[in-house]
This record gives sequence, structure tokens and C-alpha cells, in this order.
Amino acid sequence: MAQKQIHTHAPVAAGSLTASLNTRWHRPALYAFLFVVVAHWAEHIAQAVQIYGLGWPTPQARGVLGMWAPWLVTSEVMHYGYALVMLIGLFALRKGFVGRSKKWWTIALGLQFWHHIEHLLLIIQASAGANLLGRPVPTSVIQLVVPRVELHLFYNFVVFVPMVVAMVLHMRPTREERAGMRCSCALPVGATA
Repeated sequence: MAQKQIHTHAPVAAGSLTASLNTRWHRPALYAFLFVVVAHWAEHIAQAVQIYGLGWPTPQARGVLGMWAPWLVTSEVMHYGYALVMLIGLFALRKGFVGRSKKWWTIALGLQFWHHIEHLLLIIQASAGANLLGRPVPTSVIQLVVPRVELHLFYNFVVFVPMVVAMVLHMRPTREERAGMRCSCALPVGATA
């Protein structure tokens, strides 16, 4: 009996970390990545609640972790590091997607790439000690018109939504998409969960 060949969309060395992340470890890697993303989202939401729900001044609204480690909120290195982790995660897990889900995941990746550029601009300013247009604090391009707290809520939202759409479509592929999948993320046909 001949074994069915699985065709890959891009050459990946057998046994490599990238191959494993997009085949046998794709589902747990996606869930771990989603946990990190949701935890970060929770921090931004907590900060927004502190500002708009509790009336705290923005400098005192530090989210949950920032209450215990205030330097986290003001550290451009930490913010850039998270933007980079998001970008790497979206890129590293992309090969496991096919069809419609890959399109949505790619949208999230593109949006995160821009978000990363904005954070790169912020960390360059913080490191150089020279801020954009002589502003008193490091300032991103879009931050020239949208305040930082609201802007980062927006960025996280516009990256998160296509990411979730991609994951749902990935778990519920069409017959053609299912045939091209190299991972076991797809729910059984007819499953409701």
C-alpha cells in the first residue's frame, strides 16, 4: 500500500523547528501564541478601564503588570520586544495555514509589521534621545493624530481580529483546504466546537 504524499507549499527542512511548528505542533503553538496575545490585550484593556472607567490620569494607568513593575509601561524596549514577538509569531506560524485562513493570517501579519515599524520608531527615538518633531516623548507616526493609549488599543484590535478569523477558518477548512493542510488543527467534519 502506497503512502499518501503530503505536498508542502514551501520547502522546509525535515525535522526543523519551522516544520514542526507548522505541522505536528501547529495547534499547541497557535494556542500558546493566542494566550500571549490575549494576555497583552488584557493589559491594554485594563489600562483603558483605569483611564476611562476609574478616571485615573494616563501616567498612573499602567495596566495590571505595570502596577507591580511601573517601568514596564515606560520601557520602549519591552513594548518593542512584544511587537517583535508578535511579528515573529505571526511569521513563524504562517506556513501552517492554507486558503482563506492564510489570507486572514497574512493580513494580521501585514498589520503587525506596520505596528512593529511604529515601535521601532519609538525605540530609536528613546535610544537616541531625540524625539519626532521635537515632541517631549517618543512619538510614532500615527500618534501625531491619535493618543498613544487609544492607538495601541486600535493596533491590537486590528491585528487580533484577522488573527482570530484566520484561526476559526483554519479549524473549519473547506474540503479543498483540508486536503492541503499539513497539521491536525482542523476540527472533524460536522464538529460544533
